[in-house]
Amino acid sequence: MAETKKIMRTLLGKVESNKMEKTVTVRVPRLVKHPVVGKIIKLSTKVLAHDEKNEINEGDLVEITEGKPVSKSKSWVVTKIVSKAVQEK
Repeated sequence: MAETKKIMRTLLGKVESNKMEKTVTVRVPRLVKHPVVGKIIKLSTKVLAHDEKNEINEGDLVEITEGKPVSKSKSWVVTKIVSKAVQEK
């Protein structure tokens, strides 16, 4: 039998909050065409993602992957940090 490989969904977003233990809130932007007007609109989705090492800060650009649900509302896992946020003094 041929095995089917599961397609992993990955998204890129900016961390909005890291106030929870091992959880970050990530805002994922997307571009959508308005059905009537035809104009391109920026929409975004807030996603809760699991951060095992608790090392991600607000403003970081991260890549998240869909995985096994960790809790009721958290089924995404942070796979890598694309870029760190600049910290102001």
